Amino acid sequence: MADDSANQIPPTDEINSMSINSQNDEGSSTSTPQMSVEEKFRLVRSIGEECIQEDELLNLLTKKPQPICYDGFEPSGRMHIAQGVMKAISVNKLTSAGCKVKIWVADWFAQLNNKMGGDLKKIQTVGRYLIEIWIAVGMRTERVEFLWSSEEINARADEYWPLVMDIARRNKLPRIMRCCQIMGRSEQDELTAAQILYPCMQCADIFFLKADICQLGMDQRKVNVLAREYCDDIKRKNKPIILSHHMLPGLQQGQEKMSKSDPSSAIYMEDEEAEVNVKIKKAYCPPKIVEGNPCLEYIKYIIFPWDKKFVVERSEANGGNKTFENYEELVADYEEGNLHPGDLKPSLSKAINKILQPVRNHFNKNANAQDLLKRVKGYRVTR
Repeated sequence: MADDSANQIPPTDEINSMSINSQNDEGSSTSTPQMSVEEKFRLVRSIGEECIQEDELLNLLTKKPQPICYDGFEPSGRMHIAQGVMKAISVNKLTSAGCKVKIWVADWFAQLNNKMGGDLKKIQTVGRYLIEIWIAVGMRTERVEFLWSSEEINARADEYWPLVMDIARRNKLPRIMRCCQIMGRSEQDELTAAQILYPCMQCADIFFLKADICQLGMDQRKVNVLAREYCDDIKRKNKPIILSHHMLPGLQQGQEKMSKSDPSSAIYMEDEEAEVNVKIKKAYCPPKIVEGNPCLEYIKYIIFPWDKKFVVERSEANGGNKTFENYEELVADYEEGNLHPGDLKPSLSKAINKILQPVRNHFNKNANAQDLLKRVKGYRVTR
């Protein structure tokens, strides 16, 4: 777990709320030659809900000008706002800090996990659709590589499969089964042999891609820890640093995680304005209650990092318009009852629609993107 010693450098509000749209006067992406090691640390660290280990991250950024950061995804259906916007924000922070980001398009993994019924062509279509969205929403790709697992593994099979076999050989079956959460499964599920192989392969990916940092969700933590344990087994000194981001909940009460298969739990990246308005209007948002409130989580993890502020528009009778400069200020007003869900929800819908409009524009104007979306919408999502 992260060490909380006094010599660590806490993230500043400025870095925590760094806008995805930060650009210089020429419109190019943020340049960072003048960024100190401490500033890079704060920026990279601000992505993670947890970091294992912070001293290793600081040391890495001190010694390596362009660390390699690994992120990955299963192409398994339409993209929701957490996967779309939060990943774009995180990737832009990493590249602004000088990192090179390798995004692993895990098409073989989706097939192993029976996504899209195991149809690899459909899975790859979904993968192309997801990349279209990230670029449309504003992910800066100058230091980003999209790597397809099927292509990369086939090209370097002599390097990949001995690594998978060695990881499998050094771990007992119960240890591997404890990693099933990474596939959206539990140890109690009836797993196929393919799904048992999956964690060993994902662990191997980290070394295969020569990753210094694993930047994945908290739900992927167990296999990242497995990679660090493997380093102990093989007496490798430099372990991958785990930077696990927060998992945004679904919109309904008690939904710990968004579900692509439940449209009511998530906002999709190409949802129309009216669809966003309806979903937010129906979302769980009890007055004065912050804990477990998905609307407030959207504001904290999407709106503030994107816009650095949250604007509430309301009548003079209800207090008039107000601009919140930080999340703590908003929470204080909400808990006191000075900000009502009836005013918060329309303002949240407006902020989300502003973020999603460039994606809608792209999918309305680009024929290739339109075709991809039409095909993906026609696929049946399988678990």
